[in-house]
Amino acid sequence: MDEAWRADGRNAAAAIAAIAAVTIGGAWIFQAIGYPPCDLCLEQRTAYYVGIPLAIVAAFAAARAPRALIMTLLGLIGLIFLANAGLAIYHSGVEWKFWQGPTACTGSTDAPLKAGDLLQQLQTVKVVRCDEVQLRIAGLSLANANVLISAALAALAGWGVRRLAA
Repeated sequence: MDEAWRADGRNAAAAIAAIAAVTIGGAWIFQAIGYPPCDLCLEQRTAYYVGIPLAIVAAFAAARAPRALIMTLLGLIGLIFLANAGLAIYHSGVEWKFWQGPTACTGSTDAPLKAGDLLQQLQTVKVVRCDEVQLRIAGLSLANANVLISAALAALAGWGVRRLAA
């Protein structure tokens, strides 16, 4: 009976790590082929950079660690991706113009004092706007897709916690 909860914890954590790795890998591929991320996109990646290693640790720890530790790790992963789904909802709202986004990627830039400064600024600064969708897949922007993926990862972590608590 002891093996059943260990397998559930391992499977939930391994699935989270795999799905999250494919997701962030896809983001890197889109960036490599010419779709650079905006500031909000980069912030959303943080959940993957933290969540993937935690999920890998949880998957391996499930073989020997106490149930409470695996539940804690899965709970933390769930919270990370739930918060990321919230950030992706915020980003989606910025794209849909429901609300104003960060001024760094949605507002106007400060006007330089001299014409030479303007030329230098134009040559060195490339701002990717957070309020403009660069790519839609099946009608969803990448921020919209991240809402769904992050929510699914949070739900999977919650499923794992629930299975371990039973």
